[in-house]
Amino acid sequence: MVKQCVENLTMSELVLLCPGQGAQKAGMGKAWHDASGASKSIFERADELLGDSLGLPLSTICFEDPNGEINQTNISQPAIYTCSIAAWHGLRAEGLAGNIKATAGLSLGEYSALHLAGVFSFEEGLSLVARRGALMQEAAEANPSTMVAVMGDDDAILKLCDDARGSDILVPANFNAPGQIVLSGSVEACERAASLAGDAGLRATPLSVAGAFHSPFMQSAADAMAEALDGVTFNTPEIDVWSNVTGELHASEHIKERLVEQITGSVRWSQSSKTMASEYDGCDWHELAPSGVLRGLMRRIERTIKVIPHDEPTENN
Repeated sequence: MVKQCVENLTMSELVLLCPGQGAQKAGMGKAWHDASGASKSIFERADELLGDSLGLPLSTICFEDPNGEINQTNISQPAIYTCSIAAWHGLRAEGLAGNIKATAGLSLGEYSALHLAGVFSFEEGLSLVARRGALMQEAAEANPSTMVAVMGDDDAILKLCDDARGSDILVPANFNAPGQIVLSGSVEACERAASLAGDAGLRATPLSVAGAFHSPFMQSAADAMAEALDGVTFNTPEIDVWSNVTGELHASEHIKERLVEQITGSVRWSQSSKTMASEYDGCDWHELAPSGVLRGLMRRIERTIKVIPHDEPTENN
């Protein structure tokens, strides 16, 4: 059944999209921090909770990135999570009305989405994503690996993955949009995929990442993350939250299990976004900061859905 979103004179229903790793950039969140007391309080709370664990206050890294560390997995993950939640509090404070109907996040962004759904507190979520980022960074450093984005026909990309794998690890990690799949695996297998792509009528772009995320190379991180998740009590979601692993709605009793699977499994963003576009036709769609990536993907997935980005407060857009 299509969940048509009701809009009346005073209230609309919202779909919130939460970005994942790769959306980070120096300066993110600063406009929200400077313009909104509600946003500023989120950054202050994050700085208090993380202390000197990142070397510098999280807000300093987000706003200035003086040491060029914002792309490190252990830093970018808590930074993006904090920035997204700060933007949401700022949006509410500046008058964005409406009930949240559904939320979804790409990879790391799934934690932001779950927080917005009331599954855990901001503080619990920050602790989890900081742990997740550190574990994934450690796994990447232990086993050199990488990722390559491939554009073209989906079936041809999957065949390329099979052809380039050889005896190494190479898997489809992110189904971002029709015609855009990211492969993840050993350095050698990714290099083969990039080399073979042209002859297959595809375009490959090696990614500058710490390691092969959403692949078996992350198994140690998944195992340790399972223990971290066991230490947190999850509430039943108050709104619809969509799973990366299944591309379907989260079942509350399996959320922790899916979050563990997500670290080594494929992100089915294209599938979930296509279904959401049908389910929530008529809703107001918003992408939280640092924004732009998910808006671009939605243009490839379903052009009728218009996603409003919120890198900065409305008056600055």
